[in-house]
Amino acid sequence: MDLERLKDLVHVVGKQRLVLDLSCRKKEGRYAIVTDRWQKFSDVYLDEKVLDFLAGYADEFLIHGVDVEGKKLGIDEELVALLGRHSPIPVTYAGGVTVMNDLERIKLAGMGRVDVTVGSALDIFGGNLPYKDVVEWHYSQQEALAA
Repeated sequence: MDLERLKDLVHVVGKQRLVLDLSCRKKEGRYAIVTDRWQKFSDVYLDEKVLDFLAGYADEFLIHGVDVEGKKLGIDEELVALLGRHSPIPVTYAGGVTVMNDLERIKLAGMGRVDVTVGSALDIFGGNLPYKDVVEWHYSQQEALAA
């Protein structure tokens, strides 16, 4: 990670306009931030301290669970739980959503604090997960919050 470059971005566009992509892969039992098309491990590991620090430079985090991303093998529940416990700003998780129950698992593991994005699993992208079902689930969550 290039902290000086990040500071420059904040100076130019403002923290309120930045979403930091902190794509992670598991290494030695911890989640390392990866770069260069997810091939290069950084020496920065995702934890409460790092999330708190980086929250000073962004309005939201986007976290790809690289170990499961695009594989339709299920979510990285441990990563989602870490995000739910420790992210001080809004966070969106991406990776491994395959079935509708994965959305519920994210809601539970993330303690209702982790948003999700679904990609290749959607039927509109060639997957088996009906887009309309995901949209309906989303609206049902909004209605539950409003009640």
